[in-house]
Amino acid sequence: MTGWLNRHPDTLSEEEASQLKLTPAACPELAAAREHIRVFGQMLQTRRAAELPTRIEEVTTGGLPGLAGFAQGLATDLDAVTAGFTTNWGSGIVEGRVCDLKMLKRQMSNRAGLPLLRKRVLLVAASRRSHTVSYTRAA
Repeated sequence: MTGWLNRHPDTLSEEEASQLKLTPAACPELAAAREHIRVFGQMLQTRRAAELPTRIEEVTTGGLPGLAGFAQGLATDLDAVTAGFTTNWGSGIVEGRVCDLKMLKRQMSNRAGLPLLRKRVLLVAASRRSHTVSYTRAA
């Protein structure tokens, strides 16, 4: 159910979409959650950060504890969330590098000294770098 609610409606199969349409009758809370999630997803797609305070207030007072906690988390760091809505860049590459470093640190824990860890970090970083070769042909 969570997967259905969090995915874009166009990506659901016919069976999943029909099952999702049955939820309002079975559980009104899920119908309300579905609407809040849909509106928030549209806000993300169209980058409408100006609506955030209003939507956060609606969700917080809506009586859905799971979503209310999420909304309160957004409210505590509203400036960062607004920046995330409005900037054109992300930190995905940096996060990937951090994950690589953490993985290596866990693998090398108490096994070898810093020189070997440094060498592995540099090798992984070099393997993740995009390789583009440009050369000119001699005429």
